Amino acid sequence: MYRDNSLMPKETVRLAALGLLAGGEQRYADLAQAVRHFTTRYWGPTLDVMASSIELLRFEGLIETVAEGVGLGDERLRLTEAGEATLRDLLRAAVRAPTNDFSKLVVALKMKFLHLLPAAERREQAEALIELRQAELARLIDLRGSRGDGAGEGYFLAWLDHDIAQAKADLAWFEDFRDRLAAD
Repeated sequence: MYRDNSLMPKETVRLAALGLLAGGEQRYADLAQAVRHFTTRYWGPTLDVMASSIELLRFEGLIETVAEGVGLGDERLRLTEAGEATLRDLLRAAVRAPTNDFSKLVVALKMKFLHLLPAAERREQAEALIELRQAELARLIDLRGSRGDGAGEGYFLAWLDHDIAQAKADLAWFEDFRDRLAAD
């Protein structure tokens, strides 16, 4: 992890693989395809995502083979206790600001697997995501305030207003999500 306890690209792949295996055993090839499919839809096909190996998870004892397969990629894998602990740690990690495609991937993975954490930790994660959105909104509003009347800005202010509206909508969504978690 980075010094701020946020995930590095290779750790997002770990989160995806371990989270998917938390749902039950999977074939190696199916797991690899599911991880690649999900992560590249958010972040695009980058070496940071594509180069990470499921074999490393096995070597580190986070996943294990439960049944050998006939062909390449046919063996069935499952999560180990160490893998479950690592998954919980990855789900608790911070999300870096500002929002970009990589942080969107991290948030998407958190939302996909957040149900695997205890209720109190789910609420903590929701609060952290709200704080991230509040900081992003404050940053955008500050930038908007520094632009004056917008002379010479072209279409930038319209785009900035769009970003502010999106940040407000995201914040409202996460606040509603937090409230729903509190009701559970």
